[in-house]
Amino acid sequence: MDKKVRVEYDSLGGIEVPTSALWGAQTQRSLGNFSIGTDLMPIKVIYALATIKNAAAIVNNKFGLIDDKKKNLILLATQEILNGVHDRQFPLKVWQTGSGTQTNMNINEVIANIASHSQSMPLGSHQPLHPNDHVNRSQSTNDVFPASIQISTAKEINSRLLPELSLLIGAFTQKSNEWRNIIKIGRTHLQDAVPLTLGQEVSAWRDQLLTGSERIKESLKELYHLPLGGTAVGTGLNAPSGFDYEIAKEISVITGLPFITAKNKFALMASHDGLVNLMTNLKMLAISLLKIVNDIRLLSSGPRAGIAELELPANEPGSSIMPGKINPTQCEAMAMVCTQVIALDVAVGMAGSGGHLQMNAYKPQIAFNILKSIELLHDACLSCRVSMIEGIKPNEKKIKHDLDQSLMLVTALTPTIGYEKACNIAQLAHNENISLRQAVSKLGYLTEADFDKLVDPISMTSFD
Repeated sequence: MDKKVRVEYDSLGGIEVPTSALWGAQTQRSLGNFSIGTDLMPIKVIYALATIKNAAAIVNNKFGLIDDKKKNLILLATQEILNGVHDRQFPLKVWQTGSGTQTNMNINEVIANIASHSQSMPLGSHQPLHPNDHVNRSQSTNDVFPASIQISTAKEINSRLLPELSLLIGAFTQKSNEWRNIIKIGRTHLQDAVPLTLGQEVSAWRDQLLTGSERIKESLKELYHLPLGGTAVGTGLNAPSGFDYEIAKEISVITGLPFITAKNKFALMASHDGLVNLMTNLKMLAISLLKIVNDIRLLSSGPRAGIAELELPANEPGSSIMPGKINPTQCEAMAMVCTQVIALDVAVGMAGSGGHLQMNAYKPQIAFNILKSIELLHDACLSCRVSMIEGIKPNEKKIKHDLDQSLMLVTALTPTIGYEKACNIAQLAHNENISLRQAVSKLGYLTEADFDKLVDPISMTSFD
């Protein structure tokens, strides 16, 4: 912004605003009062607010509260905002008033000044649009800001996170199908267990993510109920009867999502349990992803002194001192993202419980943490899929070697010879470093032919 200034006015008087800025007095005061950190209000919240202002203009015009010219000026300005033309006009930090009032006024002021500029009126003149009387008509920050969180969250999940999650699930499905006949040793307590197929192991990861996706879809249902029309405390003061139904319907048309008006706006404005629940399910997705990449880290450990059943793509050198070292870097990046999301969930939970009486005063923090979590999970899933999952290969030679050496194959003998004798076989094979077949023969419990018939790894992986 340039050093030239103009003076804009609000209820507290005049304040200098950079000449080139489209914001007004309340935004400028917030810049001075809340110079905290570097985290800006997420642009997706701004776009959701623009969508609300757009819909409100249409509905206010329908009710005769603003004329056609004012409606069209608001629609023009909000469309420019939605097109990203004015992104730099929203400079406020997340860490501001807990209601988000300054951000709501930021967009009100920008819309008013876009209209002033388009009509060759001075910026800050509030002509032909007033930020409060026209742009904010039939609204309060207390119903608009939580609605903007719900709208931006629902849009980001539907347009970005769920589609990418579906692609990651598809990648695991492909690997599970490709590896369905590769028999490997299972592990419980990080110790050898009975066999399964590599395809079965991967299918567990796939279905964890499928379940996580369904949880998130289910939790979205609460967010489709909007508090708009509740105005200050939920009573709808200064909004015409029916405004709530009409604006929800208009937003549904604009976004293509099934938004409706909330039956009890007091509940959605005094608390944000739906958003907290959504965040909890983002955390659950992070927990699943963290488990999956930790499994992959273990299975790819090596290449010569670890499990080494999976070979990861060699994306970059892994060490500044050890030549030829390759590390599971995608697993590590995903793990950091997941632990961050888990931590953000704690903050959202605390914020959700911190509301008092008719309003929760942690709205910007809730918005920031949820949208940041969606962004991180989307980007990490994309990176993980493209740079690792799609390029993973099984080390079939190592898998077969470990399977052949496993003592836990003896489990297949217990129905025939009993647990105690099977235990004797495993202990003898381990102590004398011989095969299970040799141990059976040495103890005289079974013939080698009977052993080969009973110990069949393929049949041990089947549910039949």
